[in-house]
Amino acid sequence: MEYEILQLDVREGIGLITISRPKAMNALNTRFFEEMDQMLEDIHANDAVKVVVITGEGKAFVAGADIAEMVNKNETQGREFSMRGQQTFRSMEQLPKPVIAAVNGFALGGGMELAMACDFRFASNKAKFGQPEVNLGLIPGFAGTQRLPRLAGLGNALMLLMSGEMINAEEAFRMGLVQKVFEADELLDKTMEFARLIAGKGPLAVQKVKDVTRSGYNMDFDSGSEYEADQFGSLFGEGKEGKEGMSAFLEKRKPEW
Repeated sequence: MEYEILQLDVREGIGLITISRPKAMNALNTRFFEEMDQMLEDIHANDAVKVVVITGEGKAFVAGADIAEMVNKNETQGREFSMRGQQTFRSMEQLPKPVIAAVNGFALGGGMELAMACDFRFASNKAKFGQPEVNLGLIPGFAGTQRLPRLAGLGNALMLLMSGEMINAEEAFRMGLVQKVFEADELLDKTMEFARLIAGKGPLAVQKVKDVTRSGYNMDFDSGSEYEADQFGSLFGEGKEGKEGMSAFLEKRKPEW
């Protein structure tokens, strides 16, 4: 596929995805979902990419879904568009590699839903977050009603979803939506620095952390703990990543992943 909206730059084990529709504030349309699906497949197959960072071009991360595309949809088409976005964002969650959102500006509606589908979020101190769909007589369609209470708590989620209000990066940090806040001109450098930190760890171990943590979050405690033990054990033995990591520690050398 020839990419029109997304740009991928691979450096030092990091795949930097930039959403590039600045004139439309990077609004999400069908073409975006088609390109993101293909890019996730490409990244999954590319062993050179160990961590993914997603950001936006211009003053927005993503300012929402493309209203010009949605306005003439009927009920069936609206449901299909919702499920289309949900499928793409679910694929992002299920990508074995870590995905970090570098929220550089407005993350509204579908943009906030995209950020929430990433494994965690770093934000510029100029970033703004919100789910303003009720202002249009709509509700979030890309699983925002499901992810937001899981990340920020039920009360905070309902407050944001019902009011349509925007919050700044510091408030998002207080709610647990954002893990770190940086000065605007430092955001990408700091995010890439942290991504390189993760990329230097055992790649299979990092993938299993994502899988076990996300899977276990939806299990009861005992089932999640058993799954953890299974995956913990899978890293032991000759030729396994854990063997190399522990041997390197004892031999005071860098592991060869």
